[in-house]
Amino acid sequence: MTASPDQPSTLRYTTEGRIATITLDRPDRLNAIDEHMPGELQAAVERAANDDAVHVVVLQGAGRAFCAGYDLMRFAEAPGSNAGVQPMPWEPMVDFSLMHRFTQQFMSLWRSPKPSIAKVHGHAVAGGSDIALCCDLVVMAEDAKIGYPPARVWGCPTTAMWIHRVGPVHAKRLLLTGDLIDGREAHRIGLVNEVVPAEALDDAVAALARRVAAVPRAQLAMHKLLVNQACDATGLPNTQMIATLFDGMARHNPPGLAFKARAEQVGFRQAVAERDGGEPIPQHPDELSNPR
Repeated sequence: MTASPDQPSTLRYTTEGRIATITLDRPDRLNAIDEHMPGELQAAVERAANDDAVHVVVLQGAGRAFCAGYDLMRFAEAPGSNAGVQPMPWEPMVDFSLMHRFTQQFMSLWRSPKPSIAKVHGHAVAGGSDIALCCDLVVMAEDAKIGYPPARVWGCPTTAMWIHRVGPVHAKRLLLTGDLIDGREAHRIGLVNEVVPAEALDDAVAALARRVAAVPRAQLAMHKLLVNQACDATGLPNTQMIATLFDGMARHNPPGLAFKARAEQVGFRQAVAERDGGEPIPQHPDELSNPR
């Protein structure tokens, strides 16, 4: 097995035979996305694409989770403005430029001629679900959780892959509630390709990767491009553009600013617990003067 001599800060890249493995590597933060991870992920995907020995990419997370989404300690809890929250009045196109770049960097998994397999354990939530669903194939542990809780406040899934994977019935159910589902339910609704017991996840992904890797590169690239072209024809790029604009709105509208203020007051863990607890979510920062 070989590893890059130039290790990036958020992930590891290794190869073995025809299989490249990208490991998100911020385990102390449950592999939460910082400002470096999207670009480093794209660079790793492009490295695999440019390696004629590689036929398939496996994407996994180190430690207890696949990816816990954007690092809210950096973007929500930190006082004041930052890369994810501008001072008001905000400039939508500045936000769009940043988030569109991140979206396209995640989508490098989708666009690469080399097929990708997401190995999901623990949690793949919020931006972590965006990354997983940009992969061509997804294998989940039965007890793993996936979903987009920021749909409740402070976010919109910029890759917009939910609708293209499960259709409007299930996409609306998940995005209008922000609920998480486990691997069994994700498989039942067609969100993921395979679900296995947690202890069998490594072997299941390895077997699938070997099966895909046995196919000639050109065949893999042609059939992946064929399916992707059909998705693009249904409007995926336009949907992603709208979703990315909506994501900025969700962080800068009154409910989004109220969530940011609450995270600054009580910390992001408590703010998230309140967001996801089922009680009415504040619609304006002024409502925080009478916290629940």
